[in-house]
Amino acid sequence: MKKHLLINGDWIKASEYRDLYAPYNGDKLAEVAFANAREINLAIDAADRAIKSMAQLTAFQRAEILMKLVELLKGRRHECATIIATESAKPIKAAIVEVDRTIMTYTFAAEEAKRINGETVPMDAAPGGENRIAYTLRQPLGIIAAITPFNFPMNLVAHKIGPAIAAGNTIILKPASQTPLSSIYLGELLMECGLPPGALNIVTGSGAKIGEKLVIDNRIKAITFTGSPQIGKKIKNQAGLKRVTLELGSNSALLIDKNVNLTDFIGRCVNGSFSFAGQVCISLQRIYVHEEIYDQFVTSFLEETKKLKIGNPLDHTTDISSLISEQDVERSLKWINEAVIAGAELVIGGQRRANNTLEPSVLLNVPSTEKISCQEVFAPVVMINKISSMEEGITEINESKYGLQAGIFTNDLQLALKAAERLEVGGVMINDIPTFRVDHMPYGGVKESGIGKEGIKYAIDEMLETKLVCFRKI
Repeated sequence: MKKHLLINGDWIKASEYRDLYAPYNGDKLAEVAFANAREINLAIDAADRAIKSMAQLTAFQRAEILMKLVELLKGRRHECATIIATESAKPIKAAIVEVDRTIMTYTFAAEEAKRINGETVPMDAAPGGENRIAYTLRQPLGIIAAITPFNFPMNLVAHKIGPAIAAGNTIILKPASQTPLSSIYLGELLMECGLPPGALNIVTGSGAKIGEKLVIDNRIKAITFTGSPQIGKKIKNQAGLKRVTLELGSNSALLIDKNVNLTDFIGRCVNGSFSFAGQVCISLQRIYVHEEIYDQFVTSFLEETKKLKIGNPLDHTTDISSLISEQDVERSLKWINEAVIAGAELVIGGQRRANNTLEPSVLLNVPSTEKISCQEVFAPVVMINKISSMEEGITEINESKYGLQAGIFTNDLQLALKAAERLEVGGVMINDIPTFRVDHMPYGGVKESGIGKEGIKYAIDEMLETKLVCFRKI
């Protein structure tokens, strides 16, 4: 089964194809187009030609296209989830949740398409502004380049495609090499919804080749990227004056006060650590627990972890399945071993299973200099460290070069307010894990976790130009 390039509303045969295999069992899933420079340029040409027709769509028409997509996704919910589970090894029950979130993301985009408006400016507020009336227009930028990761192959694509369509832009989508089938399926659905030819173009292949071509082409007006800090920095350096939104790495942390009831949230902590085998940007990786309840927390956490089932992603009872590649299993095991040598205690897991699967792993008292602590593990591995005060915990969390989201469980209102102000992250979850996200909230980090904000309304703001119109009364 060959999967082609979507260019100018047609599925175009590529000069080269590469085999795509399932992470869980190695089954061949498809032959996927591997775009060359000429084909990438064809996609940019198509997006450029479609700018006028896309910008001329009314807000109602853009919203209607997005709502048609919502209805198609609702009718094909299980089919979408099966594609996600097969190409990414995401457990099917988690894949269904992703489809439901994708539906909600496009619904928000449809709603926000009707809320794009400017404002009046009181010109006479400044000397010399008398006798003038002014207002602002918010207009689409043009071509948006969207580069997406493997871990949420439908919903993270939706967070880029939905706002771009809502704002009236055209899009070139480069999906992750391991998970292109979800994006290709999305393209098929959008072709049924009345999207103008060339408004969405999908190019698959080398991330380095396609990404560089998109970043340096002057016709591209904005780049929205989710992925590694290393690639994000390269994009930022090459982008020049283009708009750039980067959602990058994290080693999200949770702070647990001594005055909380552990039974209220221990399950959420385990789920936040090991959902999709820890391959989530805001996966719970570092837990700092007050010494007075540390032993109780560790015992409860381990008991809950032992209930998790490892297995086939298409089995509805599976909690944890394969990592995206064998290399990621090897890297994770190496980091665990390095932490143990440095003095950490491995209390569960740390073993490879069949089918590129890693057991959920918990380490205690990990030195802050170890990769398990200071880098993004992106695997089912979590560290739990003891702290003597909440002040110490806030300091430990802020030592990270990342700053996407953090959480704190406490019954102390003053401490919650203090943590909200002092934690150096883009989002603070009070009495919840840092893995919490709903799709309309502002989402984005500080430091090496990125720049700009996602969340539909906020992403749309990044994809619009503001123009001032001023009349002088005569």
